Amino acid sequence: QVQLVESEGGLVQAGDSLKLSCAASGGSFSNSVMAWFRQAPGKERDLVAAIRWSGAGTRYADSVKGRFTISSDIAKNTVYLQMNSLKPEDTAVYYCAATRPRYTNDWPEYYDYWGQGTQVTVSS
Repeated sequence: QVQLVESEGGLVQAGDSLKLSCAASGGSFSNSVMAWFRQAPGKERDLVAAIRWSGAGTRYADSVKGRFTISSDIAKNTVYLQMNSLKPEDTAVYYCAATRPRYTNDWPEYYDYWGQGTQVTVSS
């Protein structure tokens, strides 16, 4: 059974940095796409960043480009989201997501597995 377990988020101040991790287990992820989504109160869940598990290719939401970095450690089956220059509008529940193995080069519309979510709050 596939499990995605996010690290604890936290309460930080605007301008601070925070790194989230997502440990994947119970499956083979070598051809998966891993991603971070976030959902703020009263808003839809939006893609923040995605990465092909091999690390060959990333994509970011415009709102986080230049501030957030997604990376993967295949040996540890872990995906990270380094968040710098945090803003109050980054406040949300952050979710890790993964697809089943894919063999196409396009980015997925849907993800098959989800973590439980972790709260990130940025105070002004």
